Amino acid sequence: MRHFLLLSILCIQQALAKQQPNIILLLSDDQHWDATSVPMHPDFPSSSKKHQTPNLEKLALQGMRFSAAYSPAPVCAPTRVSILTGKSPAALHWCKASPVVKSSENTKYLASPSAKNIKDPTFASQLQKAGYKTAHFGKWHIGGGGPEAHGFDVSDGDIGNEQSSKFKDPNPVDIVGMTNRAKSFINSTVESPFYLQMSYLALHSPENASQKNKDKFAKLLPNDKERSVQRIALTADLDSGVGTLIDFLKEKQLLENTYIIYMADNGANSRTSNLRGGKGSLYEGGIRIPFIIVGPNIPANSWSHTPISGIDFFPTFCKLAGAGSLPDKLEGSDITPLFNKQLIKRSAPLLFHFPHYQKSPPQSALIAGNYKILYDYESQHTSLYNIHLDPAESNDLSTKNPEFAHQLKQQLFSQLTNINAAIPQPNPNFDPSKPTPNFDPRKPRHSK
Repeated sequence: MRHFLLLSILCIQQALAKQQPNIILLLSDDQHWDATSVPMHPDFPSSSKKHQTPNLEKLALQGMRFSAAYSPAPVCAPTRVSILTGKSPAALHWCKASPVVKSSENTKYLASPSAKNIKDPTFASQLQKAGYKTAHFGKWHIGGGGPEAHGFDVSDGDIGNEQSSKFKDPNPVDIVGMTNRAKSFINSTVESPFYLQMSYLALHSPENASQKNKDKFAKLLPNDKERSVQRIALTADLDSGVGTLIDFLKEKQLLENTYIIYMADNGANSRTSNLRGGKGSLYEGGIRIPFIIVGPNIPANSWSHTPISGIDFFPTFCKLAGAGSLPDKLEGSDITPLFNKQLIKRSAPLLFHFPHYQKSPPQSALIAGNYKILYDYESQHTSLYNIHLDPAESNDLSTKNPEFAHQLKQQLFSQLTNINAAIPQPNPNFDPSKPTPNFDPRKPRHSK
């Protein structure tokens, strides 16, 4: 009788595991919204004729593309910790990846150093409690003892960008190695649902792209700079890695019960994007990213134009997994209603806060529906854009609709106050008679 009960319990556990979907997050590094061959918007130029990403094209045709998907930050580490915790970098007080500028560098404003510690629970821990096996391969870059201290059963440890230079052809920036480790992990989860995060090192160290693709694109793009050709070649290598992993899932008959998300951690430092700005800026080029999701009940070749962010993964993954109650003060929202063309519930508009100098002077932004307000702390200028009609942010509407711009600006600072965000402060050592650093090579900065 006891043997029968144990067998029954095992069968029930296996049945429940099969009902819980597998979830895979494919996270590229420093990739512009329009740096693949997949259009990310049906009406706006949002793909590249120079890039060849056939596996991403297939993925997009099988699922839903989000034309207005955002990284939580315009740089990598804040995005990664924000994705895991469901809170904005502003709330976490972790908005910068590299060191902040010092008062001696003669910038008009100064920002507090980022906290750079993980105090909040992660969705990986939540999924573990729901019976999931969890793995994180590739770039971690947020310390805290590494992935296995924050809900992951298996990982590559606390590694960062430095790893990318170590892996060359035939394993460009460890794309092949990561894929092989992912296969082994999936094979070990026969009786459990799994969460797998592939935090690719690509597109760092593009010089380590496969020789085959470097030669191929050098011939196809003879007038392009070598670095640009290398990035395009490495993008093709990344696409091949994605295709290999998907083929493996198909072989294992796991695709029907697996959600696959492809996205970037932020925009890139590119002069060829159709979007304004880039990495280190809250203009669309810094935070609007490629985003594709496929999985159970997601209509093929479909679109969503509702703005979403990486902070939405925590509640979304927990909803998909049936992972129970959520921690307090999450800023993300469950986006699963969008899969069925329904509305999602947000307690507040999407907030972006980058109180640092990098690609641009310190900025904060808020996306509410079709509109985006962007505040520049140095100039104290407030810009207003209809990013649904004008993703390139070419038409500032703040002077045409000053009341609406003022309303959104008030809402922006109200949200920053509510989460106790660190606001950049005037630099007491700033000397307007001296030159200021040139943070944007396309916009020379002169002495005031």
